[in-house]
Amino acid sequence: MIKKLKKFTIQMLMGANVASIVLMLFTGYSDRLHPADHPLLSTAGMTFPAFVVINFAFLLVFLLFKWTKAWIPVVGLALAYYPIRVYLPIHTPKSVETMEGDSILKIVSYNVCAYGGNYKYEEGFETVRDWLHDEKPDIACLQEDVDTWRHCVFRDYQKTFAYNDTIVLSNSELSFNCIGIHTRFPILRRERISYDTQVNNGSGAWWLKVGKDTLIVVNNHFESCHLSTDDRGKYQQILKGEMKGDSARTESKLLLVKLAEANAKRSRQIDKVCEYIWEHRQYPIVVCGDFNDNPISYSRHAVSQLLTDCYVESGRGIGLSYNQKGFFFRIDHLFCSSHFQPCYCKIDDKMDASDHYPLICWLKLNRKD
Repeated sequence: MIKKLKKFTIQMLMGANVASIVLMLFTGYSDRLHPADHPLLSTAGMTFPAFVVINFAFLLVFLLFKWTKAWIPVVGLALAYYPIRVYLPIHTPKSVETMEGDSILKIVSYNVCAYGGNYKYEEGFETVRDWLHDEKPDIACLQEDVDTWRHCVFRDYQKTFAYNDTIVLSNSELSFNCIGIHTRFPILRRERISYDTQVNNGSGAWWLKVGKDTLIVVNNHFESCHLSTDDRGKYQQILKGEMKGDSARTESKLLLVKLAEANAKRSRQIDKVCEYIWEHRQYPIVVCGDFNDNPISYSRHAVSQLLTDCYVESGRGIGLSYNQKGFFFRIDHLFCSSHFQPCYCKIDDKMDASDHYPLICWLKLNRKD
């Protein structure tokens, strides 16, 4: 009797493991689905880490109780290698001191949340400004790069960066938002990439003179999920198990609908930027910014089909760039064309003056002779 029960239990575990593998692979490769066509299914990538953890749990169980069946989760995890690598790249950390020279560009992408994202700092702008001064990047791409109450951004940044510019995305009684670039390279021209958006989002391209090269830098602040403070609170309650039954199911459906709608809008913005990248593919190009989307998403995948994801190629770990509780995702990304070789990328989680952490990447430019 005990032998039959053990056999039945193992068979049930095997079946459950196979089912979890199917779900892991679906969620892991769901970034191929276009959100405009499959809005709800396009949100599935957010659950991918959970299924990876579940499969590792199955692996542990089989190793402890029936090691001959451990091949099932091993095969499943092997099939999910690509999305696992995207979500959790593992590269050897590199010494910053070794990444110096004229061919190495240090680039920062940082949503500064209008210099007031973390109210533990009374002087939010000064905190960000001093951090950038100490880091001395060659190019800093900032989102929500506004300073409406003092209007001193350019005056202060000119002490560190020779060239500074912003594109105003919205300017009304309800909102004021910009994306900006601060760099040691001359700005030849700039243009806004046109697409449908809510008032606070947008993309801009700056053409920089880098030695004999013309470098295009595209800074983006894509559509957010528009979750209210109340929505975020309910989401955290669901994660903690504090909301149960019909209430949890109802709120989960409402949150999914909001995420799906945002994904659909964002995908059209991503497509426009991808068109711009393709039209200017002969130039060295860097694309970065606040994508408001996780690594297993159409947003990241679409751009990665044209450019190299620098964090995936040279980063280490999950790289959480959005530091609000309950939202454990890397939503800030940086890509480069084949004219560059990514050397190292990291998230500076000690710089907490915003609701985002800055993304820092070192890229080697293959210069013209």
